Order: sequence, then C-alpha cells, then structure tokens
Amino acid sequence: MRRPVIAGNWKMHKFIADSVATALALKPLVANANHCEVIIAPVFTAIKSVADRLEGSNIKIAGQDCAPEKKHGAHTGEVAADMLRDAGASYVIVGHSERRQHYAETDTMINRKMHAAIAAGLIPILCIGETLAQREAGIAERVVRGQIEGGLRELTASDLEHIIIAYEPVWAIGTGRTATPEQAQQMHSFIRRVFAEKFDEEASRRLRILYGGSVRPDNIAGLMAQPDIDGALVGGASLEAETFARIVNYDRG
Repeated sequence: MRRPVIAGNWKMHKFIADSVATALALKPLVANANHCEVIIAPVFTAIKSVADRLEGSNIKIAGQDCAPEKKHGAHTGEVAADMLRDAGASYVIVGHSERRQHYAETDTMINRKMHAAIAAGLIPILCIGETLAQREAGIAERVVRGQIEGGLRELTASDLEHIIIAYEPVWAIGTGRTATPEQAQQMHSFIRRVFAEKFDEEASRRLRILYGGSVRPDNIAGLMAQPDIDGALVGGASLEAETFARIVNYDRG
C-alpha cells in the first residue's frame, strides 16, 4: 500500500518569521493526519528555524532545490544536499518546472542532483511534466518519458526505493487551470508503466507519484480518488496554513 504524500512548495515566499508562524499554525491542524506524509518546503534561509520548531511533529521539511555537486567546494551560491539535511530537511524537490524553464536546467543536470540528493540521504521529489505547446503537439508522453529516463539515469534499484515523482503539467501551474482527475490519472498511469518498463513491475507498484498543478481544497479529493495518484505537490495553496490543512485533511470518503 502506497502511503500518500501531501507536500507544500512555498517557492520564494516568506521571511523566516513568517515561515515559522505559518509552520506553527499548520502543526495542530494536521497533527492527526496519519493517513499521509505531510511535507513543507520553505526557502533555504528558513529551513533550520522551521525544522527546529517542528521537531517531533508529523511535518517533514524539504529543500526546494540542491546543488548537483556531491562534494563541498568552490560553488558560489549553491547549497549542497547534505547541507540541507544538516539544516533539518529530509526531502528535496528536484527538477521543478520553474527550474527547467527559468534556469535552463537540463535532464543531465537534474540527474546529477538526484544522485547528490540520494548520496546525502535525502528523498528526492523528481518533478516532470509537459508544457501546453507540447501537449497540444501530441508529444506529452514522449516528453515525460524522456524526463523520467534522463532524471533517473544510472540510479540503482536500491536508489529507486527512495524517490518520489511529481507530475506537473506545466500548463496548470499557477494558472488556475487543473488537469481533470481523468487527465491526471492517464499520465500517472503512463508514468508507472514507463517506470515498470525501465526498471521492474514491483518497483513501479511501490513508486509514489504526486500530482502538482493548481491543487486546491476543492479538487484534491477528486484527484486522490484516482488509482495512480498518490498525493500532491501544492504550490500557492500551501502558503496559508488553514488552506493547506484542508488539502492535507481531504475527504477520503
């Protein structure tokens, strides 16, 4: 049985005090959410403060990105994966569409970050997904397959036990447009099939695949009802504790 994951990506929002206040407001609201893993990804500068205040709670911390290098050194401006772990993170988002679009991250770069994250003992959340132009051109599955194969290159069977994939249709991120539950399920099922083909059937059954793209309290239950959707990577709706808590505590029927 795959345990669902509800993760909130705060992106470049909130100073340290705001981050701590939001985390502390969220803590009692999701304290009884034993049905899923709850994760928040604050900005780098707030990770340590938030992690310290949430110690002992059921809320885990993720970094929003990490450096591709495994060793410390002359990499100005980068944050190593083991530095994130040292600050209190146990997960890291890798290959988010905004990194791919705005910072020209390639599958090769993302693959290096996956290896670095795993080497540091973090659980990477690998983000994949097509743009609107790619979907309309009928190549969405080809794009997603390439991102899976590129991002997971040379990872071992043991490594694959410690990853999460997040499908983010780029055309639905921050636009208010959301893939229907059926559209999301179709791609999630495809991702699981590709994973089975590339690795093995049993590993694909254990793989957790999250949906990301304008997830809100009013659409989470429909998404989670789909057989291959194992959770959500939430953007804007995770910035307010009460709203995010409503997503975490979705109606499970």
